Amino acid sequence: LSPSSFFTTLFSFKSILFAAPLCFVCSVILTTASTGLKRFQEKNIQIDKHRNILISVGLLEKSRQYAADKIESLFNESIKALWVDPSGRLIDESQRDKSDFPLYVYLKEGEIEAYIVPFNSRGLWGKIYGYLAIENDGSTISGFTVYKHSETPGLGGEIEKAWFQKNWVGKKIVDRSGEFVSVSIAKGAVQDVIQPDKRPHYVDGISGATLTGKYLTAGLKEILEDYEPVSIQFRKNLITAPPG
Repeated sequence: LSPSSFFTTLFSFKSILFAAPLCFVCSVILTTASTGLKRFQEKNIQIDKHRNILISVGLLEKSRQYAADKIESLFNESIKALWVDPSGRLIDESQRDKSDFPLYVYLKEGEIEAYIVPFNSRGLWGKIYGYLAIENDGSTISGFTVYKHSETPGLGGEIEKAWFQKNWVGKKIVDRSGEFVSVSIAKGAVQDVIQPDKRPHYVDGISGATLTGKYLTAGLKEILEDYEPVSIQFRKNLITAPPG
């Protein structure tokens, strides 16, 4: 080897000796950090879900920030996580089967004030995740929240805003004869585009987000149909308290 080639080879070898341990150390640090933070990330996700469940039944305000311990304390005091089988029977976690659906109930003095249906619906750009609370009459929506979505800010992303979510309160999932009709998002203001007799089953749409409203409407109908057996039980006043 010429002197220049020798020194070039030596320099490259030293570079490799320096870079290899550095890469290994960095990968170990990143892996450790990722593993260590995962537990905290999962905890924060759980707290955010609990916060949205509490908002859906009016126990927290969407516009306010709350300490994590307050959210968890209020959730444990007022909300019970259950499952519902295809026949509409409420069951505990220990009795659940793979065909059962998750359900949360809002308790007040031991009785069910409302039940909360978790939903994940197709949106324009991805899944929309949230909760729909229904009063213990099995017919009237008492709250609606979204905690995760991929919709466009200022358009479909308005589904997470307070003005849109307040529109759901008081809407009916059954018609005057008691038949299930779900609830839909109108293409505009309900008062302007929906006939008076159907207005109890519609919420105001979002300007420029017709497809988001269309997909969310279809997704909620499908999910509420799955939960219709338990809603019927509430309408017949056959459920007043959680099992056990």
